[in-house]
Amino acid sequence: MLHARGLVKRYGPVTALDGFDLRVPPGEIAGLVGHNGAGKTTFFEIAAGLLRPDEGESEVRGEVGMAPQGLALYPSVTVRETLRLFGGLAGLRRRALAAAVESVAGELELAGELDRRVALLSGGQQRRVQAATALMGEPAVLLLDEPTAGADPETRAALLAAVRRRAEAGAAVVYCTHYLPELAELGATVAVAARGRVIARGAAADLLKDLPGEVRVVLDDEREIALSTTDPTAALAGLLRELDGPVRGIDIRQPSLDDLYRELSRGRR
Repeated sequence: MLHARGLVKRYGPVTALDGFDLRVPPGEIAGLVGHNGAGKTTFFEIAAGLLRPDEGESEVRGEVGMAPQGLALYPSVTVRETLRLFGGLAGLRRRALAAAVESVAGELELAGELDRRVALLSGGQQRRVQAATALMGEPAVLLLDEPTAGADPETRAALLAAVRRRAEAGAAVVYCTHYLPELAELGATVAVAARGRVIARGAAADLLKDLPGEVRVVLDDEREIALSTTDPTAALAGLLRELDGPVRGIDIRQPSLDDLYRELSRGRR
């Protein structure tokens, strides 16, 4: 379990966190989204115990596994040596450590790369290694900061599957991303950060229910009618009743997490 309450962190005249609150119970994946400078990385560093807040507190029950946004790997050692190092730091020894290395490597499709030096891996493979270091020791809290940034489809699929499995096993996961469709794939709840605090928190469906979607109808003469509405299906039915000519195409777009993020970032909610 992770519970941050009233976190404040200042760097001289810059306030990185300004009353940041976030609670993530075991088994939940919380998608943390926000512009650069919203305070996400500072929150991660406090939650991982790397920074102390100026005010507030961060309560973490159990071990923490963290994969930072920037690659933080030793290029001259092998994948196996990397995972053994992080497994040892997580308290694993001997047979338990060796078993965890094999298990996590298999989970992230790195079994065939265990004895290769990190410097010789592709960018996607290095992303998987970094995520694997966070998974060693079955941590109770996972902090993943843009884990699929620049990743290929194979890497993204492996990472998302691993995150889902960890949450199903009871880990509290905070998943920071700018690629919002990943949150839908993960079935994540959403926390939107802006100006050093969380400004919206909840299930995606609840946060999206009052946002408008769009109905777009293309007529046979190439004219196009577009309506912004909170009930696209009903709006389409009404529009079709009013039209007396042939229709070439129809598109219904439901509100998305991208729409929510843009709306909240503009401060309208």
